[in-house]
Amino acid sequence: MATSDTLQRLEATIAARRNADPDNSYVAKLHARGLNKIAQKLGEEATETVIAALAEDRAALVGEAADLLFHLLVLLGAKDIPLTDVLAELDRREGVSGIAEKAARNS
Repeated sequence: MATSDTLQRLEATIAARRNADPDNSYVAKLHARGLNKIAQKLGEEATETVIAALAEDRAALVGEAADLLFHLLVLLGAKDIPLTDVLAELDRREGVSGIAEKAARNS
């Protein structure tokens, strides 16, 4: 099974739960609290991922990375940005040096 299949299924689940009852759905609860809360949660998960990478075991990093991807998909959904757009951007960058790609963005 391709990784993008897993992420696309998760994206669909998040979309389906966005307008659910916030008492019964974590995704709906985040959406009810607004974009600032969603972005805050993504930042928290990014920090926890970094901490796990530096100080904890492999399982902790895997779990935090999963949380980070989940919250990124929640944020993308809230901004109506489909995962396919992000994947297309990664495809566009494939084979381009990270240094060259960053320089092109800054010019």
